[in-house]
Amino acid sequence: MYPAEELRSRLRDALRPAPHLRSEPGRRLAAVLIPVLAAGAEASVVFTRRTETLTRHPGEISFPGGLVDPGEDLPHAVLREAEEELGLLASDVELLGTLEPVHTHVSGILVVPFVGMLWEDPRFTPNPAEIAEVLKFPLRDLAEVGGERDFEYAGREFRTFVYDMEGSVIWGATGRILWAFIEMLRDSGVPVREGA
Repeated sequence: MYPAEELRSRLRDALRPAPHLRSEPGRRLAAVLIPVLAAGAEASVVFTRRTETLTRHPGEISFPGGLVDPGEDLPHAVLREAEEELGLLASDVELLGTLEPVHTHVSGILVVPFVGMLWEDPRFTPNPAEIAEVLKFPLRDLAEVGGERDFEYAGREFRTFVYDMEGSVIWGATGRILWAFIEMLRDSGVPVREGA
């Protein structure tokens, strides 16, 4: 893996500075943050496990984020949500750009993923009403285990990107966003796997 400064430079070159969205009346927008923690020897990605009491996607692993408020711009929304969910201050996050938006199949929301660097390991203060656990996984490990496969949930089987991190299973829209992020890194020449 590249040193953090070089990783940041390559991410800035590869990401869109702003999302490319077509105007659709009534469309529900959400913004999520892919927090890349660059404080250690190798980059890690931060996820949240949602509480079981939430009405949407209870217990699932996701990126911090949520619906955009009326009149709110996307960068403000993603930083607001990161603070509400994890206690991350806007000054803790350096937004580098966005990936292509992703449609959620179940809730019909268009999700805009932002990539942000965390230069110091922040003291997360998760909102207990929304977040059951904060998870950090090395980027190299995520690239090793992820792939597209058949997955069963609530009695239905479908094809999706799945990352099984020792029992913490990332799938669905979060899995698709993570796959797009890792593929973007590979296309940019970032060695995210052993021997790459």
